[in-house]
Amino acid sequence: MHAAENATAVREAFSRQSPVFDQIDVSNAIISRMRGIVRAEAVRHMRPGETLLELNAGTGIDSFWFAEQGLKVLTTDDAPGMVMQIEAKRAANPATKVEAMRCSFLDLERLGDRRFNHVFSNFGGLNCTDRLDVVLHGIDRLLLPGGTCALVIMPRFSPWELLAVLKGRIRYAFRRFKKAGTAARLEGVTFTCYYYSPRFVMRHLGPGYELIAQRALSLMVPLPHHDQFPQLWPRLYRVLHRLQEGIAHRWPFNLWGDHFLIALRKRP
Repeated sequence: MHAAENATAVREAFSRQSPVFDQIDVSNAIISRMRGIVRAEAVRHMRPGETLLELNAGTGIDSFWFAEQGLKVLTTDDAPGMVMQIEAKRAANPATKVEAMRCSFLDLERLGDRRFNHVFSNFGGLNCTDRLDVVLHGIDRLLLPGGTCALVIMPRFSPWELLAVLKGRIRYAFRRFKKAGTAARLEGVTFTCYYYSPRFVMRHLGPGYELIAQRALSLMVPLPHHDQFPQLWPRLYRVLHRLQEGIAHRWPFNLWGDHFLIALRKRP
């Protein structure tokens, strides 16, 4: 699929999902726990009054949370439906320090001379492009010296997906290793996802950045779409979570998982 066609399909898919996006998030214990882990890691490096740019923000779930922590947030997404949901939340909370803008992470030059203390992107939205290098260069332009970026990205190696080999689902098990990306389907719309490593991120941001955190997400804990797992096997879920947290920051486990979190600081 051509890059422009893929971007159009992604916009359509997530716009269709936008009315139920928050409901899905609230009802899924695995997503909620992942979101909590990511927030705790990212906010460690932030201070009230600082500015934050969120990319592929969805309905702004994280943006509004960061605003509650005292940050001034510009929340962006390229899906019109998602931006409508953000605007509805802003209208219901006029005092909140969240500004909304429909903007693709591939078009960050539209932000002009604005600069931010922090950049944040959650849950693999950056995997919806084969031009992550362009996104990273845009982040570098917008990020102030001493600022941080915290990005949640899907890698190629996902142990839970590889287990599909045991069920004979060979194509699914190795889908992330396709160089041309792999098809994803959401709300009846098909688009292409691409998978990246922490090394890719660090290479394209360059030597002007220092790594401050890197960890696996859904390495041993089941994938988010196994949303009934915590209710069906609560004790096993807790055990898997404890085991995961014991190794999630360690090499090579911090390269793997359904997602990984990488946080970097721009050198002064």
